[in-house]
Amino acid sequence: MNFLSTFVTFKNLHEVRRLCHWGPIIALSVIAICSTMAILDSIIWYWPLDTTGGSINFIMLINWTVLILYNYFNAMFVGPGYIPLGWKPENQQDTQYLQFCRGCQGYKAPRSHHCRKCNRCVMKMDHHCPWINNCCGHLNHAYFTSFLLLAPLGCSHAAVIFIMTMYTQLYERISFGWSTVRIDMSAVRQFQPLMPFSVPAFAATLFALGLALGTTIAVGMLFVIQAKDRIQHYQTGEEFIFPYDLGSRWLNFKQVFTWSGTPRGDGIVWPVHPKCHQHTLTIEQLKQKADKRVRSVQYRAVEDYNGACCPLSKGLQTFFRTPCTEEPRIPLCKGDTILATRGTKWWMYGDKVLTEEQLRAGDRVRGWFPRRCVEKCHYDTAASDTTSDKKVN
Repeated sequence: MNFLSTFVTFKNLHEVRRLCHWGPIIALSVIAICSTMAILDSIIWYWPLDTTGGSINFIMLINWTVLILYNYFNAMFVGPGYIPLGWKPENQQDTQYLQFCRGCQGYKAPRSHHCRKCNRCVMKMDHHCPWINNCCGHLNHAYFTSFLLLAPLGCSHAAVIFIMTMYTQLYERISFGWSTVRIDMSAVRQFQPLMPFSVPAFAATLFALGLALGTTIAVGMLFVIQAKDRIQHYQTGEEFIFPYDLGSRWLNFKQVFTWSGTPRGDGIVWPVHPKCHQHTLTIEQLKQKADKRVRSVQYRAVEDYNGACCPLSKGLQTFFRTPCTEEPRIPLCKGDTILATRGTKWWMYGDKVLTEEQLRAGDRVRGWFPRRCVEKCHYDTAASDTTSDKKVN
């Protein structure tokens, strides 16, 4: 463990338990299969001790594996950084611009969000990644991004080696005659023991490539789109500028990637655009949250629902069209009231209306539920229905 700690940052031994999850198990298995088979294929295709090119190819292959694992484990074990429990801003007047987190019993600092999986408010949270079994945030953003950049490069190199190995082994001697092509059958027999392993390795390479390119999400761009949608809907004439865009890609790049590997800032106070201030983003978050409450539509449960991820009893379409997200499902009892804020053709997302006792206990129940289990409540004001339908339907 002391040897590993020189390369990977461990906060404590309990962090090693993050490996006991389906995400890291699959990711590390793919890396192990791709690396092992690429090394074996490289030895067969381009023996590293005979030529300079073979040595460079072999060293590059080992280098990809080491760098990918280094960034992967650091993204997992360094973690995103968490807002201290019960955190409050130094200036008490700033609390009016911040959201209060009931789970952490403190205020959410700018750019932080509460993760249901980690049960903590995460600094500059991007998303909770199941492949590293941790959140991607302030402290591990550079490691995670480097892993996403290196994985496709390493997989592409492994794919080239696999293709060239097939070519050299199968078509080592090709003769062109009277429209005939002779394949060296001894080469085919020599290659047969490798085929059961190389084909799955190549498939795993393609899987890892898609995995690396499809994991991260553009949270900042989505937030800007939502802000512009709110401004356009209410015709307020405001101009929203994303406060953490410093106006230069290089300046933005240096905020995350540093020579030491530690990003700039403490995860609470951030450098912002000259036209913005520290709470520009949090004020917009509060406005969007209020707008969501205004546009929400009230529904009443007409069927019981046990909270299953893929309920077969609610129909085949509901079963196969379940949302591909780790957001929770909420069980419903006939007569429950829900405030829906978004949805699809077969599923809806919203907050369950709780009793006064549940509210005092600090509980909040929100998540997905089948659309067929609820029906829309009718309001006295028709205008509110029209406004809500634009958002949900």
